[in-house]
Order: sequence, then C-alpha cells, then structure tokens
Amino acid sequence: MPWTDCSKLLRHLLLGAAAIGTVLATPVSAADGLNTKIVSCGEQSCLLVTGRRADANAQVALNGRVVTVEGDRKWRVRVPVDTVRAWSAPFAQAIVVSIAGVSHKAKLPIGMLLGDEHLAMLTVTAK
Repeated sequence: MPWTDCSKLLRHLLLGAAAIGTVLATPVSAADGLNTKIVSCGEQSCLLVTGRRADANAQVALNGRVVTVEGDRKWRVRVPVDTVRAWSAPFAQAIVVSIAGVSHKAKLPIGMLLGDEHLAMLTVTAK
C-alpha cells in the first residue's frame, strides 16, 4: 500500500473512532434535546424543562399533563417543584416528556423529589 493510502486509512479510522466516542459519551436526554434543572421562580423553586421539537405547534406534556411552553421549535417550561412532586411517583428519578405524542424520559436533578428530611448529605466530585 502506498504511503498516501495508509494515511487516508488511518485518518478514516481515527475519525470513525472519534464519532463512536462522541455517540457513547452523549447522555440520553441530550439525544432528545431534553434538559432539566432547578431554577428560582419567585419565592419558590421550579423545574425548568427545555427541549426541541420538529413542529412548533406540537403539544408538550409532562408526566401526562399538557403544559404551555415558551418558544417554538426550541421550547422551555417552568413548573413549580411542588407540582412536579404531585405529578410524579415518590422518589422518581425522571419525568416523562411527551412531544407530539412521542414519550421520552428526562432525568431529574439528583434528590429533587426527596423531602428535605431524606437528603442528609450530597457529595459532588469532579471527574
């Protein structure tokens, strides 16, 4: 094999390995464009859910309840934590986000649906 053929083969192998690594490192919720985090909304805390949808008019539901979202294809909704707690199973670690009838799971922030009395300590380490 001439030198240029070897370098092309090596380049293709490296690009393929990088693509596979990117796919494996992508979280499930990112594949759906979904993200959740706790934000302040007035005097209470809210769950901010963000996502993307192909149709700007597609209906969005959280745990089976239709919600009014801000935005078009790139949307967001704030829901009070107490409401999310009422709509979810005890100690749930994810919510079901339905977009145009297709359901996806979005992970909740760690310990969100635990009462204050259940979370004694949370240790966060950097990788």
